[in-house]
Amino acid sequence: MDVLKDAAPEARWAQLSNLFARIPVKPLGAVPPVRINGIALDSRQVQPGHLFVALSGGTTDGHRFIPDAIRRGAVAVVGTQAQADLPVPYVRVPEGRRALAYLSAAFYDFPGRKLTVIGVTGTDGKTTTTNLIYHILTASAIPAGMISTVNAVIGEHFLDTGFHVTTPEAPDVQRYLAQMVAAGLTHVVLEATSHGLDQRRVGGCEFDVAVVTNITHEHLDYHGSQESYRAAKGRLFSMMARRSEKLFQAPHGAVLNRDDSSFGYLSTLLDKVKPAQPVQRISYGLHPEAQVRAEQIQNRPDGLHFKVVGTTSAGTSYHLPVSSHLVGSYNVSNCLAAIAVTVNLLGLEPQLALQGIAGLPGIPGRMERIDMGQNFTAIVDFAHTPNALKRALSAAREIADEGRVIAVFGSAGLRDRQKRRLMAEISAELADRTVLTAEDPRSESLQAILDEMAAGAVSRGAEELNNFWRVPDRGRAVRLAVGMAQPGDVVIACGKGHEQSMCFGDTEYAWDDRTAMRAALADLLAIPGPQMPYLPTQGEQE
Repeated sequence: MDVLKDAAPEARWAQLSNLFARIPVKPLGAVPPVRINGIALDSRQVQPGHLFVALSGGTTDGHRFIPDAIRRGAVAVVGTQAQADLPVPYVRVPEGRRALAYLSAAFYDFPGRKLTVIGVTGTDGKTTTTNLIYHILTASAIPAGMISTVNAVIGEHFLDTGFHVTTPEAPDVQRYLAQMVAAGLTHVVLEATSHGLDQRRVGGCEFDVAVVTNITHEHLDYHGSQESYRAAKGRLFSMMARRSEKLFQAPHGAVLNRDDSSFGYLSTLLDKVKPAQPVQRISYGLHPEAQVRAEQIQNRPDGLHFKVVGTTSAGTSYHLPVSSHLVGSYNVSNCLAAIAVTVNLLGLEPQLALQGIAGLPGIPGRMERIDMGQNFTAIVDFAHTPNALKRALSAAREIADEGRVIAVFGSAGLRDRQKRRLMAEISAELADRTVLTAEDPRSESLQAILDEMAAGAVSRGAEELNNFWRVPDRGRAVRLAVGMAQPGDVVIACGKGHEQSMCFGDTEYAWDDRTAMRAALADLLAIPGPQMPYLPTQGEQE
């Protein structure tokens, strides 16, 4: 192999024919011995010496941009369509995304084979569970990295990625993993979305542990059906079961939510895969048959408190108190998943896991409190699915106690339409006041989206201008919500969380719900604060 192993990941060279010889993707023809120094799937990111992989599907066809990639310096092209008369070598493959994933892994010399790789998937709770596991590992002095939709952590380097709710593309994932190996890390926790799994962005990662939080209603616009969505999530477990044997002793296991409907499906899936190496299965939840379960749960304003009951990988039983700064009873499940991974599969002492959980201050944009000195609670949360909204509003209800819950949220354009009505119905039932507003309308009519949501609220007995409002501009919606808050109330803005932009048409406008909440509170309290971020709806009247 002619990859320069002593070079930094960004300064590598490899021979394309050697890469194909190392991966389970068979080209439809001969592969020339051309040398490449990088891989790109976007022609605009091609640098001289790069391999360009043309992908079909989605909203565009990458084969159309082959000439642009070559003009920018691509020395070879991989694609799935027949091509003729190109000035650089062209390799045709049966599946473009599969080839991209494995070529990326081979280019970086399969970094996943040199790490203990823990994959986390699910509809809700992925980022929180990923952060919990990572925090337990680092608190236990294990050199670990993390890749999530909020951030990537590589050694001492923290990348506030602002990924727009998806897993990075395969070349980026493999580059991050290679950087972790170069930094001397031994473990990585990788959040895997359904899009990332379906599009094989995490192919070749060699997962040792697969974790699921839950599988509920989401992304039907992309997957077409709940069955297809569930199958995409299940791919993480199939990949884990078929991972390559590693040169060091690594765990090999599945962590399943005993309380979730996915439990039976994933258990059956693992039976069908028939892995060459034994896969340990650990269940967690409130179910009496869960191997790691919670008792005596208390959700207080200062966080969660409960007892965890389980048995270590060495067969020792434990029954210990857990305290977490995380708010919301649903986070008990995320804590249990993290304990199941670190204690039952990795063999850490239970006390180390509990110390790691207690030391995590919170997750950006996940039930994040915004305090400007107001006499009510203000929260920003990422809840953008029906199940997540239900859990967030239930948590807000517990915090409010005798106060009211005032919810602000929208539903994205060009995405799953069914959840628009569902989310409005949930808020009408669980919140005292609901403000429907924009959330990445994209090229859809924002008014039409709000109309669909309003119909859902009305179907549950809500009355417009009495206990729910339609306010197209998200800044004005947040201001309206904090303006009607009274002492003891909870104002919760859902749907954006950590994200740093909002899409109108084809334009991403800088937007942060946390900044917007601080701006609205500063105006209310007549104190200095940030300016409300601009959106194109700012001048519109509701």
